[in-house]
Amino acid sequence: MGDGGTSRTSESRRAAARKTAEGLAYLSGFGNEHATEAVPGALPEGRNSPQRAPLGLYAEQLSGTAFTEPRAVNRRSWLYRIRPSAAHPAFARAADDGPLRTAPFTDVVPDPNRLRWNPLPEPAPGTDFLAGLWTLGGNGDATQRTGMAVHLYHADSSMERVFSDADGELLIVPERGGLLLRTEFGLLHAEPGHVALIPRGVRFRVDLLEDTARGYVCENYGSPFRLPDLGPIGANGLANPRDFQAPVAAYEDVEGPVEVVGKFCGHLWTATYDHSPLDVVAWHGTHVPYVYDLRRFNVIGSISYDHPDPSVFTVLTSPSDTPGLAGVDFVVFAPRWLVGENTFRPPYFHRNVMSEYMGLVEGAYDAKAEGFVPGGGSLHNMMSAHGPDRETFDRASAAELRPQKIDDGLAFMFETRWPVTLTPQAAAAEHLQPRYDDVWRGMERHFRPLH
Repeated sequence: MGDGGTSRTSESRRAAARKTAEGLAYLSGFGNEHATEAVPGALPEGRNSPQRAPLGLYAEQLSGTAFTEPRAVNRRSWLYRIRPSAAHPAFARAADDGPLRTAPFTDVVPDPNRLRWNPLPEPAPGTDFLAGLWTLGGNGDATQRTGMAVHLYHADSSMERVFSDADGELLIVPERGGLLLRTEFGLLHAEPGHVALIPRGVRFRVDLLEDTARGYVCENYGSPFRLPDLGPIGANGLANPRDFQAPVAAYEDVEGPVEVVGKFCGHLWTATYDHSPLDVVAWHGTHVPYVYDLRRFNVIGSISYDHPDPSVFTVLTSPSDTPGLAGVDFVVFAPRWLVGENTFRPPYFHRNVMSEYMGLVEGAYDAKAEGFVPGGGSLHNMMSAHGPDRETFDRASAAELRPQKIDDGLAFMFETRWPVTLTPQAAAAEHLQPRYDDVWRGMERHFRPLH
């Protein structure tokens, strides 16, 4: 009887979350100076921090970059909230960090082999988004704000607690099950085929819209993600800024105990507030969360022969101190036409100074006929040779080169300047495929000297 009641309560909550998600409105534009208020008159006029903020609210600045970083990349927002963020008790270390890990990753020797995983197993009952974060690996050092981590998540329960990450921003890539993200700035709805970006330090809670949810997360310790420069492409193309959607202000005026969990220098810390910290009534600024539909990506490709490097599929980039060398790029292989003449059309054989973690949201990837499935992933660390499997090579080498639409899959890549070092749990995972190298077995010798 009790279990049935819990199930009915969970389904009722999911139904309410779906209804909320379907009715959301958004602000448009990446990097814009947005301004929004949930209650008319909550935003002060002509100044950020008046002597008395409107409606008895507290004015507070949230800085995602240093004060003196160039205006073009500076990220900060002013929040007008019911209580200041400073009004909280002391945090204490959580009992454990679960399967969530943080750079530097030093427990496993970096592996030059090509690796591929099946999807995570189903979550244990009662697993929320935070408990379901499982770290595959990464690089850099979170305390130095360099590098990145690759996580996967699986969950079957909505969050009751609130989470924030001081170590980095979180790029969430749903693969199964929609999410309603309740943030300090308002609400975002992210379905498979979307990505959601939660900036460093922003508090949020995740409601599931279906029985279970599964996907990928890139935790970026370095410079905040931005749109890549377009260079010779010109003024338009790739991800259009106006297709990024930021939330309108929405707040919780909730009294009572709320668990708040913070990730700081690799560990989880917890405190019990006497109110919800999602109490921002109005805000303006540039340090904001977003949701983006990957199918709106404007794919750039060749209309003659060959095909350009996959860098033309970059949605977002986190620059490093070396121009053109990213701490991490987020790349999408969206639906597109292939028309190259006398061209091997799948992704070519390749060795790369960058390291590549690839995931699949739906369908199939055009360079891998078998074994690379939605929810799974592959890792090709720097200079590891990779490319189409034997079956794909044989088929593409003999194909009639008519215009071809690739629209049966949606894959993505986290590409990073440093090797991705595995966590022990990823190196020994039961869902690590044992014979990934076999996809290149049987590549026949075709060389025939003319003389």
